[in-house]
Amino acid sequence: MKLFRLVSLSEGISYLLILSVTLGIISRDYVFPLGVVHGVLFIGYMLLSLNVSHRQNWSVLVWLLVFFASIVPFAFIIAELFLRKETSENEAPELTLQQTSDNTR
Repeated sequence: MKLFRLVSLSEGISYLLILSVTLGIISRDYVFPLGVVHGVLFIGYMLLSLNVSHRQNWSVLVWLLVFFASIVPFAFIIAELFLRKETSENEAPELTLQQTSDNTR
């Protein structure tokens, strides 16, 4: 999940950088390198989203929302908040189980 979160943030930032070229904020000389990096990150994002979706037992609707977060500018921030919540929910039972075993000693 940590790798997916890292790729998600990187992909979102690279998308914003490509949009910055369109707006003229960044020189058009950087279109090719930014495009290559963004393309690799997008493919990694899609593959990792399918993997994480399977491991977390997400519904197709949740996966589609995560997919659309890669297309809509700034939606990666909402996806990050969702992923952070998912990560904390999955770690909470482990902590509770560990705390229970520590209390029995």
